[in-house]
Amino acid sequence: MTKISSREFNQDVSRAKREADRAPVVITDRGRPAYVLMNHDTYRKLTGRQPSILDLLDLPGTEDIDFDPPRIDIVLRASDLE
Repeated sequence: MTKISSREFNQDVSRAKREADRAPVVITDRGRPAYVLMNHDTYRKLTGRQPSILDLLDLPGTEDIDFDPPRIDIVLRASDLE
């Protein structure tokens, strides 16, 4: 696990992101661990969060596909509970 100071992080965010792709990065503040930077896949594995429908539908290379489904008009009626 890589450790960097807050100052180093502020001066070179790109480096911190590259390191976080390999393993979590501990960001220290006055020499003490303060934050952890990690990529999203690692975070998802740690939290056990399942991908949402938005995550699943966000497929690379699908931006140019035209998808315009027809609008469905749903009429709501009051129910008769008697």
